[in-house]
Amino acid sequence: MDTPLIDPFQRAISYLRVSVTDRCDFRCVYCMSEHMTFLPKKELLSLEELDRMCSTFIGLGVEKLRITGGEPLVRRDIMTFFRSMTRHLDSGALRELTVTTNGSQLERYAADLYAAGVRRINVSLDTLDEEKFARVTRWGRLPQVLRGIDAAQAAGLRVKLNAVALKGFNEDELFSLTRWCAARDCDLTWIEVMPMGDLGNEDRLDQYWSLKDLRARLGEEYSVTDLAERTGGPARYVRLEETGQKIGFITPLTHNFCESCNRVRLTCTGELYMCLGQEDMADLRAPLRASNDDALLKEAIRAAIARKPKGHDFDYSRQKADGQMSRHMSHTGG
Repeated sequence: MDTPLIDPFQRAISYLRVSVTDRCDFRCVYCMSEHMTFLPKKELLSLEELDRMCSTFIGLGVEKLRITGGEPLVRRDIMTFFRSMTRHLDSGALRELTVTTNGSQLERYAADLYAAGVRRINVSLDTLDEEKFARVTRWGRLPQVLRGIDAAQAAGLRVKLNAVALKGFNEDELFSLTRWCAARDCDLTWIEVMPMGDLGNEDRLDQYWSLKDLRARLGEEYSVTDLAERTGGPARYVRLEETGQKIGFITPLTHNFCESCNRVRLTCTGELYMCLGQEDMADLRAPLRASNDDALLKEAIRAAIARKPKGHDFDYSRQKADGQMSRHMSHTGG
């Protein structure tokens, strides 16, 4: 077997997030402009190329694959790709195949995802208020998403909600979202809004709601216990003793979570971003297409991992969005 991927700071890279499309059927205000210009389809990796790319990473020690977008389930014939990845689960080379979705297509695809070996999904859902949901997603329909969550749970998928903490928007839903997740046996993770992309009128400083404040508010109603659990990812977890719930916090702006980073991100055009909060990337599409042999691709992957930085530069402490990225969140898939 090929030697595993180790970055300059001795972190093993075992987690690949793959954006399979830049397209989405929503236009969330912190993720996309309302009138997006999407990539020409010819620039995207084909489903066969995505298979080859992911299989190469798995051969180099990647054990977890998260499929993202845009909205991954709007890509035509995407279930062909999921079914193809099942062989790596069956062999044991891949430990987990999972998805981050807006939930809009889950009613249609939940059973197929389970059949392909997916067991857990993340659903992005910032509010349970239908009017506010329509406003934050611009195009979204909350009842459709809720039916999708129902279908996912009925199919046997474990659902975790990801909610972006937005000051003045969903602060008043902290407890109602918590109770809703407890009643539905869904996990819940809160995410600080990140400075990604030039989104016109959306001001990141005005939106920023510190999760330190959010956690303190939870403590007014619940007994909150810190958990030592780490997944190699950015989330830190607490347990609410009254409900037994596990709540996650992803805090790129108030806590730098990079010391245990085990992941890289592949865009739908074959760009590999070694850090979500840095502009540096490596073009893997060119070596992929240059040869039917994977030697050039493996060499390019290793060279990219050798450039993985120690951490990101997101910082709001100086009252400006330091470290702001020029690309939209949808470009790298979260």
